[in-house]
Amino acid sequence: MNEDRPREKQRGPVTLRRERSVEPTTTDQRLLDSRGPSAWVHTDPWRVMRIQAEFVEGFGALAEVPRAVTVFGSARTPRDHPEYELGRQIGAALAHAGFAALTGGGPGTMEAVNRGASEAGGLSIGLGIELPFEQGLNPWVDLGVNFRYFFVRKTMFIKYAQAFICLPGGFGTLDELFEALTLVQTKKVTKFPIVLFGSEYWGGLHSWLQDVVFKTGKVGEKDLALIHVTDDVDDAIRVVEDAYRAWEEVH
Repeated sequence: MNEDRPREKQRGPVTLRRERSVEPTTTDQRLLDSRGPSAWVHTDPWRVMRIQAEFVEGFGALAEVPRAVTVFGSARTPRDHPEYELGRQIGAALAHAGFAALTGGGPGTMEAVNRGASEAGGLSIGLGIELPFEQGLNPWVDLGVNFRYFFVRKTMFIKYAQAFICLPGGFGTLDELFEALTLVQTKKVTKFPIVLFGSEYWGGLHSWLQDVVFKTGKVGEKDLALIHVTDDVDDAIRVVEDAYRAWEEVH
């Protein structure tokens, strides 16, 4: 793999490389920002067509994907960090267990998981997103789809996964984690396991959920049981496989 690639930016399915004159805002920003001239309001009905097209493109590209696990983690994880190696191990373990590895397709931990899955002979999937800074799909993505809208991309993460594994990450990882928890808690999606990998990183959050959120009655005991914290790759894969077998028995 050539790692000395030019900097690139995604605008939906379009890849822009090197320095060129491009709009400094993203499609999501132009959709959601109510400030500025009001002429854009009259274009919203046409934006629905673009949103519809993104759903159609995503559904079409992923329709034949076998069972998969969505793995989230930081884009800022350097390649020489222990968490990068853990990501590779998890990607490889998913491949050996017969699961496709589904990530955000970016650098850092996402790249590590895609790399581990691809090197182990498994299917490595990346769902990219248009951002105001250069990113692009990492070179270990076998099947990649780029999106303009976060909510369309999130639908794909949920729809085509049998489980979630969250490695240490920032706001994006936390956003995806709590959206998954909310959808499972409210039974908007079929129950599937949510694994937090790395007790040192996630321990404080898990303790807060137990000692504050649960004890003040904001969530129930069953809600806490949706989360599994581990430091062991084999244990994480076991949780995924057990849940998938239970799902198969019902279906």
